[in-house]
Amino acid sequence: MSEHPGARLRALLSEGLVVAPFVFDGVQAKLAEAAGFAAVYMSGFGTAASWGLPDRGLIGLGEMAANAARVAAATRLPVIADADTGYGNEANVARTVELYERAGVAALHIEDQEWPKRCGFLEGKRVIPAEEMEAKVRAAIAARRDRETVIIARTDALAPLGRAEAAARARRYAAAGADLVFVDGLKDRETIAWAAAELRGLPLVLNSWLLTPAEAAALGFRLYLHLGVMLRHFQAFRATLEELRATGRVALERGAGVEWITQVLEGGQADDAGG
Repeated sequence: MSEHPGARLRALLSEGLVVAPFVFDGVQAKLAEAAGFAAVYMSGFGTAASWGLPDRGLIGLGEMAANAARVAAATRLPVIADADTGYGNEANVARTVELYERAGVAALHIEDQEWPKRCGFLEGKRVIPAEEMEAKVRAAIAARRDRETVIIARTDALAPLGRAEAAARARRYAAAGADLVFVDGLKDRETIAWAAAELRGLPLVLNSWLLTPAEAAALGFRLYLHLGVMLRHFQAFRATLEELRATGRVALERGAGVEWITQVLEGGQADDAGG
């Protein structure tokens, strides 16, 4: 498919809410495509977890860009990718955009945390001055080789600085030219509703699992990065290991053999994928 992935993502966004499940490797991206999703999100948390590490700035630009390339190569879907803080100042941000575009992503997001960063749902985050982040946003926009690449600006100011500052930063980053903005760390439905109302009119991203897509669309969100898929993945794997340890067996539904995942990897839809 010759069309730039960013152009495909922009077309999807123009049609309504885009739901992008969290993935962190190629097989998950293929499964999302086979399940009928229109886009996927390469999670920084998941990428770090795949190395057996917490999401605390221990994975660098080269590792993240390489994983983005693997995910993008595995699917025809537009890939939205976590780019943490851009890994430094404006020059580093420009390099990040270059590598991520080369990897084949449709979009990337940078955030206003200090480095080393922390997962947006963890405590102890610290953010850089808003004007420094504005400069990073402008650098990202200037660095993209294809204007269709979607630049997303994320603020993590909610926990350390409060609602007013988080909303003000989202507005500033949008004014600086970000294609989409989002306030991360929205931990309950009331706070999600506040962000949607306070920032109504801005092209908003939601990172959560608490709302249905219909609810997110009704609140005005444009892109829904669905964390629940990844959380369920880890939860289910743990439960399966506990089952094997306790009983010596793993119960599997019909069709859950090697054949169905092989079919997905070969490009099929795996209709008999265990249910």
